[in-house]
Amino acid sequence: VQLQASGGGLVQPGGSLRLSCAVSGFTLDRYAIGWFRQAPGKEREGVGCINSRQGVTKYTDSVKGRFTIARDNALNTVYLQMNSLKPEDTAVYYCATDLHNSNRCTPWQIPRRYEYDNWGQGTLVTVSS
Repeated sequence: VQLQASGGGLVQPGGSLRLSCAVSGFTLDRYAIGWFRQAPGKEREGVGCINSRQGVTKYTDSVKGRFTIARDNALNTVYLQMNSLKPEDTAVYYCATDLHNSNRCTPWQIPRRYEYDNWGQGTLVTVSS
């Protein structure tokens, strides 16, 4: 099982980035994918997730309306489109999945770190002028 996040970089406030999470070793369309981030000196927090079936998504309030998660099962990839970026979005971003629960992502709960048991390496996003 492998998850690989990529696409991070330096962007100015108000700009956009698209992160990718390429997965292998499991069938993407059977499991939810969560996105998390960890800013310097802070705890890792859930950003959002996409479920395994209808593509239902859930976002934490601070990114709602600015970030969008989508999946391409044929490419075994999940995307995190980030628009209107703010300096407080600066963090290392991670994707993760829970192979013990195919229904991990629900519309009423942002992803929680302890619920996901397979993680990719992070990709750094820096929002600065």
